[in-house]
Amino acid sequence: MSNKVNKVVLAYSGGLDTSIILRWLQETYGCEVVTFTADLGQGEELEPARAKAEAMGIREIYIEDLREEFVRDFVFPMFRANTLYEGEYLLGTSIARPLIARRLVEIAVETGSFTNTHGATGKGNDQVRFELGAYALKPDIRVIAPWREWDLNSRERLLAYAEAHGIPVEMKRGKKSPYSMDANLLHISYEGGPLEDPWCEPEESMWRWTTAPEQAPDEPRYLVIGFEQGDAVSIDGARMSPATLLTELNRIGGEHGVGRLDLVENRYVGMKSRGCYETPGGTLLLKAHRAIESITLDREAAHLKDELMPRYASLIYNGYWWSPEREMLQQAIDQTQQRVNGEVRLKLYKGSVSVVGRRSERDSLFDPALATFEEDAGAYDQRDAEGFIRLNALRLRIAGRRGAR
Repeated sequence: MSNKVNKVVLAYSGGLDTSIILRWLQETYGCEVVTFTADLGQGEELEPARAKAEAMGIREIYIEDLREEFVRDFVFPMFRANTLYEGEYLLGTSIARPLIARRLVEIAVETGSFTNTHGATGKGNDQVRFELGAYALKPDIRVIAPWREWDLNSRERLLAYAEAHGIPVEMKRGKKSPYSMDANLLHISYEGGPLEDPWCEPEESMWRWTTAPEQAPDEPRYLVIGFEQGDAVSIDGARMSPATLLTELNRIGGEHGVGRLDLVENRYVGMKSRGCYETPGGTLLLKAHRAIESITLDREAAHLKDELMPRYASLIYNGYWWSPEREMLQQAIDQTQQRVNGEVRLKLYKGSVSVVGRRSERDSLFDPALATFEEDAGAYDQRDAEGFIRLNALRLRIAGRRGAR
């Protein structure tokens, strides 16, 4: 492959690393750089990124609000599957990468670039996610990964490069967080620093979105989440857009200490990594979605979904959102959600969330006449259970006579 690069689209945050990458691209490849900054609800002012890019001579600058698209087209489809990676992680970072990868490719096409780049390191999952997405969406694109090419592999070298090239560095000694953080509307993550010791309890000052459960309100909070075809559409009867709804659930859940997680996960590149996460709104959504499915979804469909979910979660975690197998699974999952309609009532109290009610006027499969312990007026003949049990016990009795145990 020729080393000649005319133009490259950079996923740009305006922070130290991507500012250094911007200058390094200009110097190393002598190319024009286009910057792309996505607002996924990370809670930071993005216009300073424009000013920094302009100061570094960038002419084509993209800053886009993708919050609604992110929740509607990526977060919600994932939650229809009740997705958890390794039984715990709600995939807040993973699910943002396919959207960023798609926009990088689209901007490359719009600007006549055949190259894009990212700031993910050579040790992490994000390099895989960005690049698998790029190649799936534009097979002939070239991806530049600076962390796999340069020798700036320490903070000291990065700072020295910044000083030598006149890149402004915001030094807040004594105030800078020791953690590597990633935030969007679904979560905020923390890695590195003291967390590299998996025995070390996170400092209370680390958490940014959630109140410590011990300090949460003494009175429980009740709320009702409404669902239509598997997606949350309302809180306490008030309809909201996807991004607005998730923002409000984050506020409510965070206030009551819901959504903290400390785990050691298996990265796709082969190493174990300890991370902490705050996902208040997502925690409420998952609890409520499983509850509404419990009365609207057929037993075997629900069980099959649970069997497929770990594979689906791994595909997202490992960067295969744009793969044929993920799209196939998504179609199957979405088919099950056509009648997942109704409301769920949650109770939040000092870090816990409990389901205390669920209802669906049109699509409930729960029949009180069948489930009751009282007189059922002939709705269910309990004598039928004897034949059911004897038939299901047949193979066990045959094996038992053979002395299998």
